[in-house]
Amino acid sequence: MNSRRTFLYQSAAAAAMVSAPWVARAQGAKPVKVGILHPVTGALAYSGQQCRLGALLAIEDINKAGGIKSLGGAPLEAVLGDAQSRPEAGSAEVEKMNEAGVSAIVGAYASAICLATTQTAAKYNLPHVVDVGVADQIVERGLKNTFRFGPGYRACSERAITDLAALNDAAGKPAKTVMIVHEDSLFGTGTAALLSKALPQHGFEVKDVVKHPNPTRDFNNIVLRMKSLNPDIVIPANYYNEYALLLRAMKQQKVQPKAIYSVLGGAASSYKFLKEFPDIANGILDCNHWFNPKDARVAPLKARVEEKGAYFSYEVFMTYTSVLLLADALERAKSADRAAIIDALASSTFSNHIMPYGPTKFVDGQNTGAQPLLTQVIGGDIKVVIPADYRQADAIFPLKA
Repeated sequence: MNSRRTFLYQSAAAAAMVSAPWVARAQGAKPVKVGILHPVTGALAYSGQQCRLGALLAIEDINKAGGIKSLGGAPLEAVLGDAQSRPEAGSAEVEKMNEAGVSAIVGAYASAICLATTQTAAKYNLPHVVDVGVADQIVERGLKNTFRFGPGYRACSERAITDLAALNDAAGKPAKTVMIVHEDSLFGTGTAALLSKALPQHGFEVKDVVKHPNPTRDFNNIVLRMKSLNPDIVIPANYYNEYALLLRAMKQQKVQPKAIYSVLGGAASSYKFLKEFPDIANGILDCNHWFNPKDARVAPLKARVEEKGAYFSYEVFMTYTSVLLLADALERAKSADRAAIIDALASSTFSNHIMPYGPTKFVDGQNTGAQPLLTQVIGGDIKVVIPADYRQADAIFPLKA
């Protein structure tokens, strides 16, 4: 089966799965095709598959609730794409989705892929909702078709540093030195650059900034370097597989800093990590995407995800929410026309979601109401520790006197 036929077959199958039980409600209403684009194969396959799950659950909920009511109950029809963990493959999928007649795209997880897919989508004035990709370059190129509901790495890094400084001050400033270990793509490199520039302004000495490629399977040399420098705080900024391997190497070499303080990707934002490495996870802090723990809709959604044998990860709920944002725009646009959807997204005040955000307002494609939370693994569970509005437990800092 050639790639074009495979693309159409997968998309048709997804549409049948998420819309078939409720199509009878919208007879005569033309389905709205939505591109769901993620790296479901390759190095980022786990996260891409999690994103796809979140998207399909959202489409299921939207269709079950009656579809897009302003369009006569039109159901959403998923057109699936696989970015194969490569930006050029993501761009090629956008071309196919454009030919398939999608009204908008949601994706594409990784920053480097989102940078490429949003640019390609812009050629066709095709609305593109970015679900996760945190590189701020994504929304700094003047693309009118691009909208990111979650925070970028600048906002996350600033919050991470502010919260770290507050924790350190409250504990009597026991931590003075930092080592940053990051993956070498747009996400990790950009995050590390922001952190290494800002941390000294808060009294922290950055002992070293070490980058590694994806994939990396041996972190022993990096951890040996860490052992020789003996930083008070280790800040990882990595994708899941490399993060897990880094921390396992630290445990094996008995490297125990006063804090492991992750930024955008750590044990404290991953139930998967918590289950697979409970002996390593305890006490880890992470400034990352997280849901509002006080929202009653979280528990049933988490249960549905777990019933499917998956973890309730940030990829799931970020993409789930991004599809709901798009559905809200379709509802207000009263049209599947791309230009109308872009206008509706640009003026969005979307509030019917589970994220801990302020009022939705898009400025140059970025939702200015978005924010990360600081979480920590405490007592075998993930708890919000900052800010106070969402706090579930007090932070434990430092871990080692």
